[in-house]
Amino acid sequence: MELRSYQQESIDSILSEWEQGHKRTLLVLPTGCGKTVVFTKLTEELVRQGKRVLILAHRSELLEQAADKLKKVTGLGASVEKAEQTSQGSWYRVTVGSVQTLQRDKRLEQFPKDYWDVIIVDEAHHILADGYQKVMNYFDCADVLGVTATADRSDRRNLGEYFDSLAYEYSIVDAIKSGYLSKITAVTIPLTLDLSSVSQQAGDFKASEVGTALDPYLEQIADEMVKQCSDRKTVVFLPLVKTSKKFRDILNKKGFKAAEVNGESEDRAEVLEDFDKGKYNVLCNSMLLTEGWDCPSVDCVVVLRPTKVRALYSQMVGRGTRLAEGKENLLILDFLWHTERHELCRPAHLITDSPEVAKKMVEDMTEQTNQQFELLEAEETASKDVVAEREEALAKQLSEMRKRKRRLVDPLQFEMSIQADDLADYVPAFGIEMSPPTDKQLKALEKFGIFTDDIGNFGKASKLLDRLKKRQTEGLTTPKQIRLLERYGFKNVGMWTFDSASSLINRIAANGWRVPRGIRPAEFKPE
Repeated sequence: MELRSYQQESIDSILSEWEQGHKRTLLVLPTGCGKTVVFTKLTEELVRQGKRVLILAHRSELLEQAADKLKKVTGLGASVEKAEQTSQGSWYRVTVGSVQTLQRDKRLEQFPKDYWDVIIVDEAHHILADGYQKVMNYFDCADVLGVTATADRSDRRNLGEYFDSLAYEYSIVDAIKSGYLSKITAVTIPLTLDLSSVSQQAGDFKASEVGTALDPYLEQIADEMVKQCSDRKTVVFLPLVKTSKKFRDILNKKGFKAAEVNGESEDRAEVLEDFDKGKYNVLCNSMLLTEGWDCPSVDCVVVLRPTKVRALYSQMVGRGTRLAEGKENLLILDFLWHTERHELCRPAHLITDSPEVAKKMVEDMTEQTNQQFELLEAEETASKDVVAEREEALAKQLSEMRKRKRRLVDPLQFEMSIQADDLADYVPAFGIEMSPPTDKQLKALEKFGIFTDDIGNFGKASKLLDRLKKRQTEGLTTPKQIRLLERYGFKNVGMWTFDSASSLINRIAANGWRVPRGIRPAEFKPE
């Protein structure tokens, strides 16, 4: 099987992290981008090296998927460590294991602590749970790969407590642009659902109270669905089984062919198959289908289980991001949840990690209800607006800074000048990244012309140095050139070549450090 370029790159990066001594590393791939394919091909390479591998998950569906994909993609069989099944005495070098089973003392003690050379944790955003930690602490000699579809800033800070590094990340934006995932559109529905009285449990809204708060709005929501997605294949996520069943009945009265599945459904497999075949056009569930189920033809997702947890929100929406024949896009119906205290995940949070851009997108979509927004286009527009606002704020900051005549360039000025959003939005997450910058880093940055008082951590210093060295190699402007020319009013100097900037500076110097006649700095573009 031929891997996509990002899949091969991710495998190479994982192996490199382990070789560098980062024993616990993380892989982030969006739902639908073949994370199971990646770790099965990685497993194949590890087995070729003579290593013993454990694939660990918390749901039977995930274990079955992993074993099936391993067999299909690589031809390798796997033993099973779950309930009464055991890998003890098996000649297979790969085991798929249930964390619920392995965390039991009796089961753990059957294995030497170095039994597995590598442990791969599927849906790794769960790894900080006590059961996972018990297993991981027992097999602490093994190299570890965590695989997840989401690891935003908040998640990364948490996962950074366990993982040493981020081996590879492929964003949903890159996947959509490359044609590996469906385009996503969202429409904001002007129906305000009041959650102000709903309390929290384990960092998210309490499902039982959400269900009660949602009940009065179900008829109106169904009416909105008639307007927006009567011709689409839709999955609806609800907080409670009883709410899910009630909503199914309402939808059927409105003309939909709706079904409902839950953990107790004896005919669950049959219903899911019938939905896949088109017997039903709406599938209601109480958070059952967030992991381990795929139906590529789904082209509408309705999230009626509001959440603060981006990983959970992405899992729900991810049921509809896969490509399918005849599928033009995925539509998300975004209702206006009213909450006094807590920020909710919205479609914008799927596309950007920047809180500023997400906030701007939400504002734009809320102002223009009942209109479909293509999320990539909406993000691009919001990003430009945020950059403009930043530039305005920066202009004020620079006006104040000029009074202090600095010899060096402020890092924020440099980042804005070269349009480096990744530097401006950088937040450290792993190990050494969070530590203070070294004296060596600070001296190197000052040599390049960067004012270092505001460089708060090792990770930011490393990123800046890498960017500066790359710009030097590519023959682009230096920080000192940028500072000098922007002081005269020239724009976008960070995108000029070193030679263009040098030539202009020489002309200005020859003219007594005045801008030569005929040159308008705000409009000037180098040849």
